[in-house]
Amino acid sequence: MTPQLLYLENESWLRTVVRSRVNEPDAVEDIMQNIALALVRQRDTLHEIRQMGAWLYQVAVKQVLMYRRTRGRRRRFEDRLANGDPSEVTLAEPLGPVDRVLAAEKQQHVRAAMSELDELDRQILMLKYSEGWTYGQLSEHMGVKEDTVEYRLAKAKKKLRRLLAKRDCV
Repeated sequence: MTPQLLYLENESWLRTVVRSRVNEPDAVEDIMQNIALALVRQRDTLHEIRQMGAWLYQVAVKQVLMYRRTRGRRRRFEDRLANGDPSEVTLAEPLGPVDRVLAAEKQQHVRAAMSELDELDRQILMLKYSEGWTYGQLSEHMGVKEDTVEYRLAKAKKKLRRLLAKRDCV
């Protein structure tokens, strides 16, 4: 059976499983896409899986957990940026009061601009710059070539710069 047919036959109940664990419509769609990618990645060994329903359920739960973990990391990173966490500052000297206020204001603008990006752009930027993922790791995670990751990352940075320019923050 092809990954596409397998996905289509099981999409309804998988979507219910995901929706019961994540209450964000956009996140549900992202997770369902990751489930489809998992099927495509395993296409050569699908015939070896004895209990397909159980395997698909495990894939769905794993994808939900990965989403939650990523979202938690992103939230903690954004909170550190918003609160001006000193561990995020790489300057040799401590920031003075005016610089701290300006840095906090800039961080607020970056957070607001990031929230305006679509999920894929936001995710690739966060994984690359907050989690320190390599192009290879991003490529494997997204199921695309490293060239594609490089292109998408450049496109996402360009969009972010444009949004920040509209706010006069660049």
